[in-house]
Amino acid sequence: MANGSDLRKHTIIALVEDRPGVLNRIASKWRQRGFNIESLAVGHSEKRGLSRMTFVVDATTDAEQVVKQLDKLVDVVDIRNISDEDIVSREMALIKVRVDAGDRGHIIEIVDIFRANIIDVSPDSVIVEVTGDEGKVDAMFELLADYGVIEVVRTGRVAMLRGSGVSHPHEREEPERYQGFEPPYTSE
Repeated sequence: MANGSDLRKHTIIALVEDRPGVLNRIASKWRQRGFNIESLAVGHSEKRGLSRMTFVVDATTDAEQVVKQLDKLVDVVDIRNISDEDIVSREMALIKVRVDAGDRGHIIEIVDIFRANIIDVSPDSVIVEVTGDEGKVDAMFELLADYGVIEVVRTGRVAMLRGSGVSHPHEREEPERYQGFEPPYTSE
């Protein structure tokens, strides 16, 4: 891999079979090539039995080579580097902040300005939920840090193409599954 100054963030989306070991096989390919996965978000897709992964990796231009290798894996239905496309991306964070009676009003003002939500209140802390691009989440964290951040959980980036275009083609046939394995969220 090239030196650190050549690194840039790539957003990679993949449609994969929802079965054990898929995440490990995909992450291993990035590891083998020496890339750092900065964030990873995985969840059910609109197609039963398939999950959608969004990776953000620090990579040089040879990230495309890993994408091509991943596309050859049996579990990968489709994979795409959308870094240079017109996308919508968001991240969500839960931030637990230390509060006292004097600071509570200031924290509520910050939450309102960021159009965030307070989702839990206790006598000495609040949990704030914020959704937006990385810059918004980072800015909110920085402002709340002055009050004493106790804990932070971030989802990592999720992304999709803007407009009516689809990230992954729908024409493909339903992939074969392990017999007898159906994810727990499906309903007949």
